[in-house]
Amino acid sequence: DSDLSMRTLSTPSPALIFPPNSPGFQNGRGSSTSSSSVTGETVAMVHSPPPTRLTHPLIRLASKHQKEQANIDRLPDQAMIQVFSFLPTNQLCRCARVCRRWYNLAWDPRLWRTIRLTGETINVDRALKVLTRRLCQDTPNVCLMLETVIVSGCRRLTDRGLYTIAQCCPELRRLEVSGCYNISNEAVFDVVSLCPNLEHLDVSGCSKVTCISLTREASIKLSPLHGKQISIRYLDMTDCFVLEDEGLHTIAAHCTQLTHLYLRRCVRITDEGLRYLMIYCTSVKELSLSDCRFVSDFGMREIAKLEARLRYLSIAHCGRITDVGIRYIAKYCGKLRYLNARGCEGITDHGVEYLAKNCTKLKSLDIGKCPLVSDAGLEFLALNCFNLKRLSLKSCESITGQGLQIVAANCFDLQMLNVQDCEVSVDALRFVKRHCKRCIIEHTNPAFF
Repeated sequence: DSDLSMRTLSTPSPALIFPPNSPGFQNGRGSSTSSSSVTGETVAMVHSPPPTRLTHPLIRLASKHQKEQANIDRLPDQAMIQVFSFLPTNQLCRCARVCRRWYNLAWDPRLWRTIRLTGETINVDRALKVLTRRLCQDTPNVCLMLETVIVSGCRRLTDRGLYTIAQCCPELRRLEVSGCYNISNEAVFDVVSLCPNLEHLDVSGCSKVTCISLTREASIKLSPLHGKQISIRYLDMTDCFVLEDEGLHTIAAHCTQLTHLYLRRCVRITDEGLRYLMIYCTSVKELSLSDCRFVSDFGMREIAKLEARLRYLSIAHCGRITDVGIRYIAKYCGKLRYLNARGCEGITDHGVEYLAKNCTKLKSLDIGKCPLVSDAGLEFLALNCFNLKRLSLKSCESITGQGLQIVAANCFDLQMLNVQDCEVSVDALRFVKRHCKRCIIEHTNPAFF
Protein backbone atom coordinates (compact mmCIF):
# COMPACT_ATOMS: atom_id res chain seq x y z
CA ASP A 1 0.00 0.00 0.00
CA SER A 2 1.27 3.46 -0.86
CA ASP A 3 1.37 6.32 1.59
CA LEU A 4 -1.15 8.20 -0.57
CA SER A 5 -3.66 5.36 -0.50
CA MET A 6 -3.31 5.10 3.26
CA ARG A 7 -4.16 8.75 3.76
CA THR A 8 -7.36 8.53 1.70
CA LEU A 9 -8.94 5.59 3.54
CA SER A 10 -12.10 6.25 5.49
CA THR A 11 -11.88 3.20 7.79
CA PRO A 12 -8.21 2.46 8.50
CA SER A 13 -6.93 -0.35 10.69
CA PRO A 14 -3.44 -0.60 12.17
CA ALA A 15 -0.78 -2.96 10.87
CA LEU A 16 2.62 -3.14 12.48
CA ILE A 17 5.98 -3.03 10.76
CA PHE A 18 9.00 -4.13 12.76
CA PRO A 19 12.74 -3.91 12.24
CA PRO A 20 14.56 -7.28 12.12
CA ASN A 21 14.78 -9.12 15.44
CA SER A 22 12.85 -6.50 17.41
CA PRO A 23 9.91 -7.20 19.73
CA GLY A 24 6.50 -5.95 18.71
CA PHE A 25 3.00 -5.45 19.94
CA GLN A 26 1.64 -7.88 22.51
CA ASN A 27 -1.91 -8.34 23.69
CA GLY A 28 -1.88 -11.31 26.00
CA ARG A 29 0.65 -14.11 25.96
CA GLY A 30 3.72 -14.35 23.78
CA SER A 31 5.22 -11.98 21.21
CA SER A 32 6.38 -12.13 17.63
CA THR A 33 8.50 -10.17 15.17
CA SER A 34 8.59 -9.46 11.48
CA SER A 35 11.51 -8.94 9.13
CA SER A 36 10.09 -5.79 7.51
CA SER A 37 12.01 -2.60 8.23
CA VAL A 38 11.12 1.08 7.85
CA THR A 39 13.89 3.62 8.51
CA GLY A 40 15.30 1.44 11.28
CA GLU A 41 12.44 1.97 13.75
CA THR A 42 9.17 0.37 14.67
CA VAL A 43 6.14 2.36 13.54
CA ALA A 44 2.40 1.86 13.30
CA MET A 45 0.87 2.10 9.81
CA VAL A 46 -2.74 1.94 8.64
CA HIS A 47 -4.33 0.02 5.78
CA SER A 48 -7.75 -0.65 4.33
CA PRO A 49 -9.93 -3.69 5.00
CA PRO A 50 -9.00 -6.62 2.74
CA PRO A 51 -11.10 -6.91 -0.43
CA THR A 52 -13.80 -9.54 -0.52
CA ARG A 53 -12.40 -11.08 -3.72
CA LEU A 54 -8.94 -11.28 -5.25
CA THR A 55 -9.00 -10.46 -8.97
CA HIS A 56 -5.68 -11.84 -10.24
CA PRO A 57 -6.30 -15.34 -11.72
CA LEU A 58 -3.22 -16.96 -10.15
CA ILE A 59 -4.01 -15.48 -6.79
CA ARG A 60 -7.65 -16.51 -7.21
CA LEU A 61 -6.67 -20.15 -7.84
CA ALA A 62 -4.32 -20.23 -4.84
CA SER A 63 -6.95 -18.64 -2.68
CA LYS A 64 -9.54 -21.21 -3.76
CA HIS A 65 -7.18 -24.07 -2.93
CA GLN A 66 -6.38 -22.56 0.46
CA LYS A 67 -10.07 -22.03 1.15
CA GLU A 68 -10.75 -25.70 0.61
CA GLN A 69 -8.04 -26.56 3.15
CA ALA A 70 -8.85 -23.87 5.72
CA ASN A 71 -11.09 -25.65 8.18
CA ILE A 72 -10.80 -22.69 10.51
CA ASP A 73 -13.17 -20.75 8.26
CA ARG A 74 -15.91 -23.22 9.17
CA LEU A 75 -15.84 -22.08 12.80
CA PRO A 76 -18.67 -19.80 13.91
CA ASP A 77 -17.89 -16.18 14.72
CA GLN A 78 -18.00 -16.71 18.48
CA ALA A 79 -15.42 -19.50 18.27
CA MET A 80 -13.17 -17.37 16.06
CA ILE A 81 -13.33 -14.51 18.55
CA GLN A 82 -12.36 -16.91 21.30
CA VAL A 83 -9.32 -18.01 19.26
CA PHE A 84 -8.35 -14.40 18.54
CA SER A 85 -8.53 -13.58 22.25
CA PHE A 86 -5.30 -15.54 22.79
CA LEU A 87 -3.32 -13.55 20.21
CA PRO A 88 -0.90 -10.72 20.99
CA THR A 89 -1.80 -7.28 19.66
CA ASN A 90 0.52 -7.42 16.66
CA GLN A 91 -0.87 -10.78 15.51
CA LEU A 92 -4.41 -9.55 15.96
CA CYS A 93 -3.63 -6.62 13.67
CA ARG A 94 -2.19 -9.01 11.09
CA CYS A 95 -5.29 -11.20 11.25
CA ALA A 96 -7.33 -8.16 10.28
CA ARG A 97 -5.58 -8.23 6.89
CA VAL A 98 -6.53 -11.79 5.92
CA CYS A 99 -10.07 -11.24 4.66
CA ARG A 100 -13.11 -9.09 5.33
CA ARG A 101 -14.64 -11.55 7.77
CA TRP A 102 -11.43 -11.73 9.81
CA TYR A 103 -11.16 -7.95 9.64
CA ASN A 104 -14.57 -7.55 11.25
CA LEU A 105 -13.90 -10.23 13.86
CA ALA A 106 -10.40 -8.95 14.75
CA TRP A 107 -11.84 -5.55 15.61
CA ASP A 108 -14.56 -6.92 17.81
CA PRO A 109 -14.54 -4.61 20.89
CA ARG A 110 -14.36 -7.61 23.22
CA LEU A 111 -10.83 -8.32 21.95
CA TRP A 112 -9.59 -4.85 22.81
CA ARG A 113 -9.87 -4.64 26.56
CA THR A 114 -6.05 -4.77 26.71
CA ILE A 115 -3.24 -3.22 24.68
CA ARG A 116 0.26 -4.47 25.41
CA LEU A 117 3.28 -2.87 23.74
CA THR A 118 6.89 -3.79 24.43
CA GLY A 119 10.27 -2.99 22.95
CA GLU A 120 12.80 -0.21 23.15
CA THR A 121 12.60 0.72 19.45
CA ILE A 122 8.86 0.90 19.01
CA ASN A 123 7.37 4.31 18.23
CA VAL A 124 4.85 3.79 21.00
CA ASP A 125 3.37 7.30 20.90
CA ARG A 126 2.34 6.86 17.30
CA ALA A 127 1.19 3.29 17.85
CA LEU A 128 -1.11 4.37 20.68
CA LYS A 129 -2.50 7.17 18.55
CA VAL A 130 -3.29 4.85 15.65
CA LEU A 131 -4.81 2.13 17.82
CA THR A 132 -6.98 4.44 19.91
CA ARG A 133 -8.18 6.25 16.78
CA ARG A 134 -9.33 2.94 15.30
CA LEU A 135 -10.93 1.82 18.57
CA CYS A 136 -12.78 5.14 18.81
CA GLN A 137 -14.41 4.64 15.42
CA ASP A 138 -17.77 3.46 16.75
CA THR A 139 -17.72 5.69 19.83
CA PRO A 140 -16.16 9.00 18.69
CA ASN A 141 -13.22 10.21 20.76
CA VAL A 142 -13.43 7.52 23.49
CA CYS A 143 -12.45 3.85 23.81
CA LEU A 144 -15.14 2.57 26.14
CA MET A 145 -13.91 -1.04 26.12
CA LEU A 146 -10.20 -0.45 26.77
CA GLU A 147 -9.37 -1.17 30.42
CA THR A 148 -5.67 -2.11 30.44
CA VAL A 149 -2.65 -0.50 28.78
CA ILE A 150 0.77 -2.06 29.36
CA VAL A 151 3.74 -0.34 27.73
CA SER A 152 6.49 -1.43 30.10
CA GLY A 153 10.02 -1.01 28.79
CA CYS A 154 9.00 1.26 25.90
CA ARG A 155 11.66 3.89 26.44
CA ARG A 156 10.36 6.02 23.58
CA LEU A 157 7.06 6.60 25.35
CA THR A 158 6.68 10.30 26.08
CA ASP A 159 4.04 12.53 27.62
CA ARG A 160 2.36 12.67 24.21
CA GLY A 161 1.52 8.97 24.43
CA LEU A 162 0.11 9.32 27.95
CA TYR A 163 -1.97 12.32 26.82
CA THR A 164 -3.49 10.08 24.15
CA ILE A 165 -4.42 7.50 26.77
CA ALA A 166 -5.83 10.15 29.11
CA GLN A 167 -8.00 11.71 26.40
CA CYS A 168 -9.29 8.50 24.81
CA CYS A 169 -9.55 5.91 27.59
CA PRO A 170 -11.96 7.08 30.32
CA GLU A 171 -12.64 3.49 31.43
CA LEU A 172 -8.96 2.66 31.99
CA ARG A 173 -8.40 0.55 35.10
CA ARG A 174 -4.78 -0.54 34.77
CA LEU A 175 -1.74 1.31 33.44
CA GLU A 176 1.84 0.00 33.48
CA VAL A 177 4.62 2.25 32.20
CA SER A 178 7.57 0.82 34.12
CA GLY A 179 10.96 1.73 32.71
CA CYS A 180 9.57 4.60 30.61
CA TYR A 181 11.86 7.29 31.98
CA ASN A 182 10.76 10.06 29.59
CA ILE A 183 7.33 10.63 31.13
CA SER A 184 6.76 13.46 33.61
CA ASN A 185 4.43 14.34 36.46
CA GLU A 186 2.12 16.39 34.22
CA ALA A 187 1.25 13.46 31.95
CA VAL A 188 0.65 11.14 34.92
CA PHE A 189 -1.58 13.78 36.52
CA ASP A 190 -3.64 13.94 33.32
CA VAL A 191 -4.16 10.18 33.31
CA VAL A 192 -5.30 9.94 36.93
CA SER A 193 -7.53 13.00 36.50
CA LEU A 194 -9.27 11.88 33.30
CA CYS A 195 -9.44 8.15 34.11
CA PRO A 196 -11.50 8.08 37.32
CA ASN A 197 -11.64 4.25 37.44
CA LEU A 198 -7.85 3.76 37.42
CA GLU A 199 -6.97 1.31 40.18
CA HIS A 200 -3.56 -0.11 39.21
CA LEU A 201 -0.64 2.19 38.35
CA ASP A 202 2.95 1.07 37.81
CA VAL A 203 5.45 3.89 37.25
CA SER A 204 8.49 2.01 38.53
CA GLY A 205 11.72 3.27 37.02
CA CYS A 206 10.13 6.55 35.89
CA SER A 207 12.73 8.77 37.47
CA LYS A 208 10.97 12.04 36.59
CA VAL A 209 7.80 11.13 38.50
CA THR A 210 7.89 12.72 41.94
CA CYS A 211 4.28 12.31 43.11
CA ILE A 212 0.76 11.30 42.07
CA SER A 213 -1.93 13.96 42.11
CA LEU A 214 -4.86 15.44 40.21
CA THR A 215 -4.28 18.27 37.78
CA ARG A 216 -5.04 21.75 39.05
CA GLU A 217 -8.03 22.00 36.70
CA ALA A 218 -9.47 18.72 37.97
CA SER A 219 -8.99 19.78 41.59
CA ILE A 220 -10.87 23.03 40.97
CA LYS A 221 -13.78 21.28 39.26
CA LEU A 222 -14.27 18.75 42.05
CA SER A 223 -16.60 19.97 44.75
CA PRO A 224 -15.81 19.50 48.45
CA LEU A 225 -18.69 17.02 48.55
CA HIS A 226 -16.92 14.66 46.18
CA GLY A 227 -13.49 15.35 47.60
CA LYS A 228 -10.23 15.20 45.69
CA GLN A 229 -9.56 11.48 45.85
CA ILE A 230 -8.01 9.12 43.32
CA SER A 231 -9.27 5.54 43.18
CA ILE A 232 -5.80 3.96 42.84
CA ARG A 233 -5.36 0.89 45.06
CA TYR A 234 -2.10 -0.51 43.65
CA LEU A 235 0.84 1.86 43.21
CA ASP A 236 4.39 0.83 42.32
CA MET A 237 6.97 3.63 42.47
CA THR A 238 10.06 1.46 42.70
CA ASP A 239 13.21 3.32 41.62
CA CYS A 240 11.50 6.71 41.57
CA PHE A 241 14.66 8.14 43.09
CA VAL A 242 13.48 11.75 43.38
CA LEU A 243 10.37 10.94 45.43
CA GLU A 244 10.60 12.80 48.73
CA ASP A 245 8.50 13.06 51.88
CA GLU A 246 6.47 15.96 50.48
CA GLY A 247 5.64 13.95 47.37
CA LEU A 248 4.63 10.99 49.52
CA HIS A 249 2.44 13.37 51.52
CA THR A 250 0.68 14.42 48.29
CA ILE A 251 0.24 10.80 47.23
CA ALA A 252 -1.22 9.80 50.59
CA ALA A 253 -3.63 12.74 50.63
CA HIS A 254 -4.99 11.94 47.16
CA CYS A 255 -4.79 8.11 47.11
CA THR A 256 -6.50 7.23 50.37
CA GLN A 257 -7.71 3.86 49.04
CA LEU A 258 -4.21 2.44 48.61
CA THR A 259 -3.84 -1.22 49.59
CA HIS A 260 -0.56 -2.06 47.80
CA LEU A 261 2.34 0.42 47.84
CA TYR A 262 5.89 -0.32 46.68
CA LEU A 263 8.61 2.28 47.32
CA ARG A 264 11.72 0.16 46.75
CA ARG A 265 14.88 2.24 46.44
CA CYS A 266 13.07 5.54 46.98
CA VAL A 267 16.13 6.61 48.89
CA ARG A 268 14.90 10.05 49.97
CA ILE A 269 11.92 8.77 51.96
CA THR A 270 12.23 9.18 55.74
CA ASP A 271 10.14 8.42 58.81
CA GLU A 272 8.32 11.74 58.31
CA GLY A 273 6.98 10.54 54.96
CA LEU A 274 5.69 7.36 56.59
CA ARG A 275 3.90 9.46 59.19
CA TYR A 276 2.01 11.26 56.42
CA LEU A 277 1.22 7.92 54.80
CA MET A 278 -0.32 6.45 57.93
CA ILE A 279 -2.52 9.52 58.48
CA TYR A 280 -4.37 9.07 55.18
CA CYS A 281 -3.82 5.50 53.95
CA THR A 282 -5.16 3.24 56.67
CA SER A 283 -6.01 0.29 54.40
CA VAL A 284 -2.50 -0.64 53.24
CA LYS A 285 -1.98 -4.41 53.16
CA GLU A 286 1.35 -4.61 51.33
CA LEU A 287 4.19 -2.14 51.81
CA SER A 288 7.74 -2.30 50.50
CA LEU A 289 10.45 0.06 51.76
CA SER A 290 13.48 -1.94 50.66
CA ASP A 291 16.69 0.09 50.49
CA CYS A 292 15.06 3.19 52.01
CA ARG A 293 18.08 3.78 54.17
CA PHE A 294 16.66 6.73 56.16
CA VAL A 295 13.72 4.70 57.52
CA SER A 296 14.29 3.77 61.17
CA ASP A 297 12.50 2.33 64.20
CA PHE A 298 10.37 5.48 64.38
CA GLY A 299 9.04 4.66 60.93
CA MET A 300 8.18 1.15 62.13
CA ARG A 301 6.18 2.70 64.94
CA GLU A 302 4.11 4.56 62.34
CA ILE A 303 3.62 1.48 60.17
CA ALA A 304 2.47 -0.49 63.22
CA LYS A 305 -0.66 1.72 63.19
CA LEU A 306 -1.92 -0.44 60.32
CA GLU A 307 -2.34 -3.19 62.91
CA ALA A 308 -4.02 -6.38 61.65
CA ARG A 309 -4.49 -4.99 58.11
CA LEU A 310 -0.77 -5.30 57.30
CA ARG A 311 0.08 -8.65 55.68
CA TYR A 312 3.27 -7.94 53.68
CA LEU A 313 6.23 -5.80 54.74
CA SER A 314 9.65 -5.43 53.16
CA ILE A 315 12.32 -3.44 54.99
CA ALA A 316 15.34 -5.09 53.40
CA HIS A 317 18.61 -3.20 53.82
CA CYS A 318 17.05 -0.56 56.05
CA GLY A 319 20.08 -0.48 58.31
CA ARG A 320 18.56 1.84 60.93
CA ILE A 321 15.90 -0.68 61.93
CA THR A 322 16.64 -2.75 65.04
CA ASP A 323 14.81 -5.03 67.47
CA VAL A 324 12.85 -1.99 68.67
CA GLY A 325 11.19 -1.54 65.27
CA ILE A 326 10.52 -5.27 64.95
CA ARG A 327 8.82 -5.23 68.36
CA TYR A 328 6.45 -2.48 67.19
CA ILE A 329 5.46 -4.51 64.12
CA ALA A 330 5.15 -7.78 66.04
CA LYS A 331 3.05 -6.25 68.82
CA TYR A 332 0.40 -4.60 66.63
CA CYS A 333 0.51 -6.44 63.26
CA GLY A 334 -0.32 -9.94 64.43
CA LYS A 335 -1.63 -11.10 61.05
CA LEU A 336 1.61 -10.43 59.20
CA ARG A 337 2.31 -13.15 56.63
CA TYR A 338 5.49 -11.92 54.90
CA LEU A 339 8.49 -10.08 56.31
CA ASN A 340 11.71 -9.29 54.48
CA ALA A 341 14.30 -7.87 56.87
CA ARG A 342 17.42 -8.93 54.98
CA GLY A 343 20.42 -6.79 55.78
CA CYS A 344 18.91 -5.24 58.93
CA GLU A 345 21.99 -5.97 60.99
CA GLY A 346 20.50 -4.54 64.19
CA ILE A 347 18.02 -7.43 64.48
CA THR A 348 18.96 -10.08 67.06
CA ASP A 349 17.47 -13.23 68.57
CA HIS A 350 15.34 -11.05 70.86
CA GLY A 351 13.63 -9.42 67.88
CA VAL A 352 13.05 -12.80 66.23
CA GLU A 353 11.63 -14.15 69.50
CA TYR A 354 9.12 -11.32 69.80
CA LEU A 355 8.18 -11.71 66.13
CA ALA A 356 7.68 -15.47 66.40
CA LYS A 357 5.52 -15.28 69.52
CA ASN A 358 3.22 -12.55 68.17
CA CYS A 359 3.06 -13.27 64.42
CA THR A 360 2.37 -16.99 64.57
CA LYS A 361 0.79 -17.05 61.08
CA LEU A 362 4.01 -15.95 59.42
CA LYS A 363 4.59 -17.83 56.15
CA SER A 364 7.67 -16.17 54.68
CA LEU A 365 10.64 -14.69 56.54
CA ASP A 366 13.93 -13.34 55.21
CA ILE A 367 16.52 -12.50 57.88
CA GLY A 368 19.56 -13.04 55.71
CA LYS A 369 22.68 -11.00 56.47
CA CYS A 370 21.59 -10.54 60.08
CA PRO A 371 24.75 -11.71 61.83
CA LEU A 372 23.26 -11.43 65.33
CA VAL A 373 20.54 -14.03 64.67
CA SER A 374 21.58 -17.48 65.89
CA ASP A 375 20.12 -20.94 66.57
CA ALA A 376 18.26 -19.53 69.58
CA GLY A 377 16.20 -17.31 67.27
CA LEU A 378 15.48 -20.25 64.97
CA GLU A 379 14.21 -22.27 67.90
CA PHE A 380 11.63 -19.58 68.70
CA LEU A 381 10.53 -19.63 65.07
CA ALA A 382 10.24 -23.41 65.01
CA LEU A 383 8.17 -23.58 68.20
CA ASN A 384 5.70 -20.84 67.20
CA CYS A 385 5.48 -20.44 63.40
CA PHE A 386 4.35 -23.87 62.26
CA ASN A 387 2.99 -22.49 58.96
CA LEU A 388 6.37 -21.22 57.81
CA LYS A 389 6.91 -22.04 54.12
CA ARG A 390 9.86 -19.86 53.09
CA LEU A 391 12.89 -19.05 55.22
CA SER A 392 16.04 -17.26 54.09
CA LEU A 393 19.11 -17.28 56.35
CA LYS A 394 21.66 -16.35 53.72
CA SER A 395 24.97 -15.19 55.21
CA CYS A 396 23.78 -15.59 58.82
CA GLU A 397 27.17 -16.35 60.36
CA SER A 398 25.80 -17.56 63.71
CA ILE A 399 23.47 -20.23 62.28
CA THR A 400 24.50 -23.90 62.61
CA GLY A 401 23.04 -27.25 61.65
CA GLN A 402 21.42 -27.64 65.04
CA GLY A 403 19.13 -24.66 64.44
CA LEU A 404 18.14 -25.99 61.02
CA GLN A 405 17.24 -29.38 62.46
CA ILE A 406 14.92 -27.77 65.00
CA VAL A 407 13.17 -25.85 62.22
CA ALA A 408 12.83 -28.94 60.02
CA ALA A 409 11.45 -31.02 62.87
CA ASN A 410 8.60 -28.55 63.50
CA CYS A 411 7.88 -26.75 60.20
CA PHE A 412 6.82 -29.64 57.98
CA ASP A 413 5.37 -27.35 55.29
CA LEU A 414 8.70 -25.66 54.60
CA GLN A 415 9.09 -25.26 50.82
CA MET A 416 12.15 -23.04 50.45
CA LEU A 417 15.24 -22.73 52.64
CA ASN A 418 18.19 -20.50 51.78
CA VAL A 419 21.36 -21.24 53.76
CA GLN A 420 23.91 -19.94 51.29
CA ASP A 421 27.18 -18.86 52.93
CA CYS A 422 26.16 -20.46 56.23
CA GLU A 423 28.38 -22.92 58.10
CA VAL A 424 26.02 -25.91 58.15
CA SER A 425 26.94 -29.57 57.79
CA VAL A 426 25.82 -31.99 55.12
CA ASP A 427 24.06 -34.09 57.78
CA ALA A 428 21.94 -31.10 58.79
CA LEU A 429 20.93 -30.45 55.18
CA ARG A 430 20.00 -34.10 54.74
CA PHE A 431 17.94 -33.94 57.92
CA VAL A 432 16.00 -31.00 56.49
CA LYS A 433 15.42 -32.84 53.23
CA ARG A 434 14.24 -35.93 55.06
CA HIS A 435 11.65 -34.10 57.18
CA CYS A 436 10.58 -31.45 54.63
CA LYS A 437 10.33 -33.47 51.45
CA ARG A 438 8.98 -30.61 49.31
CA CYS A 439 11.63 -28.17 50.48
CA ILE A 440 14.04 -26.65 47.95
CA ILE A 441 17.36 -25.94 49.67
CA GLU A 442 19.61 -23.19 48.33
CA HIS A 443 23.12 -23.77 49.69
CA THR A 444 26.82 -23.43 48.96
CA ASN A 445 27.98 -26.77 50.35
CA PRO A 446 29.51 -28.71 47.43
CA ALA A 447 29.23 -32.01 49.34
CA PHE A 448 25.42 -31.86 49.41
CA PHE A 449 23.50 -32.63 46.24
